[in-house]
Amino acid sequence: MGKGRLEAFSDGVMAIIITIMVLEMKVPEGDKLADLQPLIPVFMSYILSFVMVAIYWNNHHHLMHATHKINASVMWANSHLLFWLSLMPFASGWMGENHFSAIPTALFGVDLLMSGVAYYILAKCLVKLHGEDSTLGRAVGNDVKGRISVIVYAIGIALACYNGWISLGLYALVAVMWFIPDRRIEKKLEEELSN
Repeated sequence: MGKGRLEAFSDGVMAIIITIMVLEMKVPEGDKLADLQPLIPVFMSYILSFVMVAIYWNNHHHLMHATHKINASVMWANSHLLFWLSLMPFASGWMGENHFSAIPTALFGVDLLMSGVAYYILAKCLVKLHGEDSTLGRAVGNDVKGRISVIVYAIGIALACYNGWISLGLYALVAVMWFIPDRRIEKKLEEELSN
Protein backbone atom coordinates (compact mmCIF):
# COMPACT_ATOMS: atom_id res chain seq x y z
CA MET A 1 0.00 0.00 0.00
CA GLY A 2 1.22 3.51 -0.78
CA LYS A 3 1.79 6.00 2.01
CA GLY A 4 0.53 9.18 0.28
CA ARG A 5 -3.02 9.14 1.60
CA LEU A 6 -1.83 8.39 5.13
CA GLU A 7 0.54 11.36 5.03
CA ALA A 8 -2.10 13.69 3.57
CA PHE A 9 -4.73 12.60 6.10
CA SER A 10 -2.29 13.00 9.01
CA ASP A 11 -1.20 16.45 7.84
CA GLY A 12 -4.84 17.51 7.52
CA VAL A 13 -5.79 16.24 10.97
CA MET A 14 -2.81 17.97 12.60
CA ALA A 15 -3.67 21.23 10.82
CA ILE A 16 -7.23 20.99 12.11
CA ILE A 17 -5.98 20.29 15.64
CA ILE A 18 -3.88 23.46 15.60
CA THR A 19 -6.78 25.44 14.16
CA ILE A 20 -9.12 24.23 16.90
CA MET A 21 -6.57 25.18 19.56
CA VAL A 22 -6.26 28.75 18.35
CA LEU A 23 -10.04 29.12 17.94
CA GLU A 24 -10.49 28.09 21.58
CA MET A 25 -8.67 31.23 22.73
CA LYS A 26 -11.22 33.93 23.44
CA VAL A 27 -10.50 37.60 22.82
CA PRO A 28 -10.69 39.75 25.98
CA GLU A 29 -13.54 42.23 26.24
CA GLY A 30 -11.37 45.20 27.20
CA ASP A 31 -8.78 47.12 25.21
CA LYS A 32 -6.12 47.45 27.93
CA LEU A 33 -3.00 45.31 28.27
CA ALA A 34 -4.22 44.41 31.76
CA ASP A 35 -7.24 42.72 30.13
CA LEU A 36 -4.83 40.13 28.68
CA GLN A 37 -3.49 39.07 32.08
CA PRO A 38 -6.25 36.52 32.85
CA LEU A 39 -5.48 34.88 29.49
CA ILE A 40 -1.82 34.22 30.28
CA PRO A 41 -2.40 30.61 31.47
CA VAL A 42 -4.57 29.90 28.40
CA PHE A 43 -1.91 31.35 26.11
CA MET A 44 0.85 29.39 27.87
CA SER A 45 -1.06 26.14 27.46
CA TYR A 46 -1.71 27.02 23.80
CA ILE A 47 1.99 27.60 23.16
CA LEU A 48 2.96 24.31 24.78
CA SER A 49 0.30 22.31 22.96
CA PHE A 50 1.10 24.01 19.63
CA VAL A 51 4.79 23.16 20.05
CA MET A 52 3.92 19.56 20.94
CA VAL A 53 1.69 19.09 17.87
CA ALA A 54 4.37 20.72 15.70
CA ILE A 55 7.00 18.35 17.12
CA TYR A 56 4.78 15.35 16.34
CA TRP A 57 4.12 16.68 12.85
CA ASN A 58 7.85 17.16 12.25
CA ASN A 59 8.79 13.71 13.54
CA HIS A 60 5.87 12.08 11.72
CA HIS A 61 7.12 13.70 8.51
CA HIS A 62 10.61 12.26 9.04
CA LEU A 63 9.18 8.86 9.89
CA MET A 64 7.05 8.82 6.73
CA HIS A 65 9.96 10.06 4.62
CA ALA A 66 11.87 6.88 5.49
CA THR A 67 8.79 4.72 4.87
CA HIS A 68 8.26 3.00 1.55
CA LYS A 69 4.98 1.21 2.23
CA ILE A 70 2.24 0.87 4.83
CA ASN A 71 -0.24 -1.80 5.88
CA ALA A 72 -3.40 -2.02 7.97
CA SER A 73 -1.44 -2.17 11.24
CA VAL A 74 0.36 1.05 10.36
CA MET A 75 -2.92 2.72 9.42
CA TRP A 76 -4.49 1.79 12.77
CA ALA A 77 -1.36 2.80 14.70
CA ASN A 78 -1.38 6.15 12.88
CA SER A 79 -5.08 6.64 13.71
CA HIS A 80 -4.28 5.82 17.34
CA LEU A 81 -1.67 8.60 17.36
CA LEU A 82 -4.06 11.06 15.72
CA PHE A 83 -6.74 10.21 18.30
CA TRP A 84 -4.52 11.25 21.20
CA LEU A 85 -3.29 14.34 19.39
CA SER A 86 -6.89 15.32 18.62
CA LEU A 87 -7.58 15.49 22.37
CA MET A 88 -4.83 18.09 22.81
CA PRO A 89 -7.10 21.14 22.25
CA PHE A 90 -9.49 19.91 24.95
CA ALA A 91 -6.79 18.90 27.43
CA SER A 92 -4.66 22.02 27.00
CA GLY A 93 -7.72 24.31 26.98
CA TRP A 94 -9.05 22.83 30.22
CA MET A 95 -5.60 23.10 31.81
CA GLY A 96 -5.17 26.76 30.80
CA GLU A 97 -8.69 27.80 31.79
CA ASN A 98 -8.13 26.33 35.26
CA HIS A 99 -4.69 27.90 35.76
CA PHE A 100 -2.78 24.59 35.85
CA SER A 101 -4.77 23.04 38.68
CA ALA A 102 -4.13 19.39 39.53
CA ILE A 103 -6.69 17.36 37.56
CA PRO A 104 -6.58 19.33 34.28
CA THR A 105 -2.77 19.42 34.35
CA ALA A 106 -2.62 15.68 35.04
CA LEU A 107 -5.08 15.03 32.20
CA PHE A 108 -2.91 17.07 29.82
CA GLY A 109 0.03 14.91 30.93
CA VAL A 110 -1.97 11.74 30.27
CA ASP A 111 -2.70 13.01 26.76
CA LEU A 112 1.00 13.73 26.21
CA LEU A 113 1.96 10.33 27.63
CA MET A 114 -0.51 8.48 25.43
CA SER A 115 0.58 10.47 22.36
CA GLY A 116 4.16 9.39 23.09
CA VAL A 117 3.13 5.76 23.49
CA ALA A 118 1.08 5.93 20.27
CA TYR A 119 4.03 7.39 18.33
CA TYR A 120 6.25 4.60 19.68
CA ILE A 121 3.69 1.99 18.54
CA LEU A 122 3.52 3.60 15.08
CA ALA A 123 7.31 3.55 14.75
CA LYS A 124 7.45 -0.09 15.85
CA CYS A 125 4.74 -1.07 13.34
CA LEU A 126 6.69 0.63 10.56
CA VAL A 127 9.96 -1.03 11.59
CA LYS A 128 8.24 -4.42 11.72
CA LEU A 129 6.90 -3.86 8.19
CA HIS A 130 10.21 -2.64 6.76
CA GLY A 131 12.55 -4.83 8.84
CA GLU A 132 15.05 -4.14 11.61
CA ASP A 133 17.86 -3.88 9.05
CA SER A 134 16.02 -1.30 6.90
CA THR A 135 17.05 2.36 6.89
CA LEU A 136 14.04 3.07 9.08
CA GLY A 137 14.84 0.22 11.46
CA ARG A 138 18.44 1.34 11.89
CA ALA A 139 17.38 4.99 12.27
CA VAL A 140 14.72 4.38 14.91
CA GLY A 141 16.84 1.84 16.78
CA ASN A 142 16.83 2.20 20.54
CA ASP A 143 14.62 5.25 21.05
CA VAL A 144 16.19 6.61 24.25
CA LYS A 145 14.68 10.09 23.85
CA GLY A 146 11.20 8.59 23.40
CA ARG A 147 11.56 6.45 26.52
CA ILE A 148 12.84 9.37 28.59
CA SER A 149 9.87 11.45 27.39
CA VAL A 150 7.34 8.88 28.60
CA ILE A 151 9.07 8.65 31.99
CA VAL A 152 9.11 12.45 32.40
CA TYR A 153 5.42 12.63 31.43
CA ALA A 154 4.58 9.99 34.04
CA ILE A 155 6.48 11.94 36.71
CA GLY A 156 4.69 15.13 35.63
CA ILE A 157 1.31 13.43 35.95
CA ALA A 158 2.14 12.22 39.45
CA LEU A 159 3.41 15.65 40.53
CA ALA A 160 0.35 17.48 39.18
CA CYS A 161 -1.43 16.73 42.46
CA TYR A 162 1.27 18.64 44.33
CA ASN A 163 2.06 21.48 41.97
CA GLY A 164 0.76 21.97 38.44
CA TRP A 165 3.57 24.38 37.62
CA ILE A 166 6.20 21.69 38.25
CA SER A 167 4.27 19.37 35.94
CA LEU A 168 4.04 22.09 33.32
CA GLY A 169 7.80 22.59 33.60
CA LEU A 170 8.39 18.87 33.05
CA TYR A 171 6.10 18.81 30.02
CA ALA A 172 7.94 21.84 28.65
CA LEU A 173 11.27 20.09 29.31
CA VAL A 174 10.21 17.25 27.03
CA ALA A 175 9.18 19.79 24.38
CA VAL A 176 12.60 21.45 24.60
CA MET A 177 14.25 18.03 24.34
CA TRP A 178 12.33 17.32 21.10
CA PHE A 179 12.43 20.88 19.77
CA ILE A 180 15.81 20.08 18.30
CA PRO A 181 14.70 17.79 15.46
CA ASP A 182 15.49 14.11 15.75
CA ARG A 183 18.10 13.72 13.02
CA ARG A 184 18.49 9.94 13.25
CA ILE A 185 16.29 9.31 10.23
CA GLU A 186 17.82 12.14 8.19
CA LYS A 187 21.33 10.86 8.91
CA LYS A 188 20.46 7.30 7.87
CA LEU A 189 18.79 8.52 4.67
CA GLU A 190 21.85 10.65 3.86
CA GLU A 191 24.11 7.64 4.46
CA GLU A 192 21.96 5.52 2.15
CA LEU A 193 22.14 8.15 -0.62
CA SER A 194 25.92 8.54 -0.32
CA ASN A 195 26.51 4.77 -0.60
